Amino acid sequence: MPELEKSSQARVSHDQAVPGVGRRRIQRQQLPYYLKVYNRITDKPLGYLGNLSCEGLMLISQWPLLVGARFDMRLKIPGAEGVWRPIDFHATCQWTREDVTPGSYDSGFHLESPPAEFLELVEALRDYFAFTGHKPAH
Repeated sequence: MPELEKSSQARVSHDQAVPGVGRRRIQRQQLPYYLKVYNRITDKPLGYLGNLSCEGLMLISQWPLLVGARFDMRLKIPGAEGVWRPIDFHATCQWTREDVTPGSYDSGFHLESPPAEFLELVEALRDYFAFTGHKPAH
């Protein structure tokens, strides 16, 4: 069964240019809990989702990943009545570097034609984390 793991530290979204990659055009949403990301073919964990946008994500893993490689990935999202719903997608690794946490690596991915379910997840997280202050009634 998939697990949610509480973030032990705040993640900083790196909007600085990564050599050879350029700047991110869409703000990514930071997560207080990490969702596991799986290899869709083997169903083995690749790492944890650090942040995401409609066009990409950052994966936190125990090893550096091959830049330029295409990965078949799966997220398992908690659904109704305790049923886990898979979201399958393809992504290409754009960069990888050692994380501030020893023994961890961050890797940036560009999504190739993300499915509607992935885009819905991004929108749901954006809505969840957005501040929508209500004006008091007079």
